[in-house]
Amino acid sequence: MTEAPDLGEAPDWLSPAELGMWQAFRNGSTYDLRTRNPVRDDPFAVRPWGPGRSVRARVVALLLLSGPPALPGRVAALKLTGVQITGTLNLSGGRITPYVELNNCRFENELLLPEAHFTTVRMVSCALPRVEAARLTTEGDLHLARCRIAGGIRLTDAHIGTDLLLSQAVVHADRNGRSIAADGLLVAQDLQADLIESYGEVSLRAAKVGVTLSLRGSRLINPDGGRALNAPQLTVERTLYLTSAAVYPSGNEAGTTPPYGTPYGSSYGTNYTNTPVRGTLIQPFECRGGLRLDDGRFGDAVDLAQSRIVLSDAQELSLRRIQTPELRFTGQRAERGKVVLSGARVVNLVDMADSWPGPGHLTMNGFAYENLIPIGTFTLAQRLEWVTAATPEYGPEPYERLAGVLRGSGEDADAREVLLAKQRRRRETLPLAGKAWGVLQDLTVAYGYRPGRAALWMAVLWAAGTLAFSHYDPRPIKADEHPDWNAALYALDLLIPVVNLGQDGYWRLSGAWQWAATLLILLGWILATTVAAGASRLLRRR
Repeated sequence: MTEAPDLGEAPDWLSPAELGMWQAFRNGSTYDLRTRNPVRDDPFAVRPWGPGRSVRARVVALLLLSGPPALPGRVAALKLTGVQITGTLNLSGGRITPYVELNNCRFENELLLPEAHFTTVRMVSCALPRVEAARLTTEGDLHLARCRIAGGIRLTDAHIGTDLLLSQAVVHADRNGRSIAADGLLVAQDLQADLIESYGEVSLRAAKVGVTLSLRGSRLINPDGGRALNAPQLTVERTLYLTSAAVYPSGNEAGTTPPYGTPYGSSYGTNYTNTPVRGTLIQPFECRGGLRLDDGRFGDAVDLAQSRIVLSDAQELSLRRIQTPELRFTGQRAERGKVVLSGARVVNLVDMADSWPGPGHLTMNGFAYENLIPIGTFTLAQRLEWVTAATPEYGPEPYERLAGVLRGSGEDADAREVLLAKQRRRRETLPLAGKAWGVLQDLTVAYGYRPGRAALWMAVLWAAGTLAFSHYDPRPIKADEHPDWNAALYALDLLIPVVNLGQDGYWRLSGAWQWAATLLILLGWILATTVAAGASRLLRRR
């Protein structure tokens, strides 16, 4: 009886290194060509790797697309460590079923994966000229953690079945100035890009992330002066983290979380809100270039805690029309450029007084928020400066929004102060007559927001009138038809319009006393008019 042929027999044209890779593939084991010399094994060093550590890209493609069957009791998988892949690995449009894991490997040319379909791809600490993976589909993860990619990553319209991990990657721009081009990207679970370095534009237009998107501790730099993060219409079901990250010292166990085995804190199971252990460095999220999140939707929060945004005069941190339950704006102040929140809608605004830019660098037209949660000291005077900074030209809406939020939290006195500040700011835009009338309302009743001032003015004028008329004994107009002279009632009768207390109209005044009575009548009418104007304003606000 003849023995069945071995369908997995290796071709005779394979090199020794390729033959070893072929056998490891059938066995599902890791093919490791490292020398155990850290200098010689560094995939990012300029030192060349010889033929003994190289395999051809066409052999790798042969294994992945139509490779031999696994040995009995084994699962075929491509697991390479310390291997150099020569030529161009082109898997475009292919369906790759074996598990793929590459660690500390080098690619001679770009990696081509457009419209390919994988189960899971893990590449860690690999050096690649470029990753071209538009419309890539994976059923599981795509990992590019700690990789260095000289010519950018393209993941346009890619579909990632679980997680996309880019943490600690270093990515340089392609010829179009984009380091990561991922417009229309769909990630079913987390997109983790902690501690990455990007030198170009990260483009996530209309991308969707099923859980969280984390850029903790990352440095996004656009050397061409454009946007460093361009993500309009981004959807994140939970939280977008643009915050600091803990960078652990070498040897700390907190940094050995899979799959990295790195001395750096990854987002795998790491709680960045906990107090870091001793010796831990805190690296802030840093963005040097424009940052655009216009029309984004975020299910839990947009977190900018401890972020550092560095803008040129023409650049923006643009949050136009974003919607999120919470915006945590507690990073470092942007000294240049502009922060734009026009049309944004949030429930909780968590902020710090020192995080907001000054006048001319903040725009909040139509910015709606329901609750203010300040971190540290944020006085009412500073809050008014915040609104003033956002309105270089007077607009009532930011003042009215702030007053409404303060009133809703039970701070009625502060709400009235905000509305008073609004009227004073409005007065600056009025013609001379309007300014004069505004000053009069402000001095008398503070535009109706300090009603106690009206009673004080009335008391002062009444006391002055009473004192003055107590030194005067007027003649009656009709000798037999007049009440007894009462200086206090007479002064009050003059001050209060419309109401007749039975003193005015019975006495003949002359000289300066006639002018004094006229002055009290005029002041009474002015005071009554300003009180009425203020009262109607208060009623409208309620």
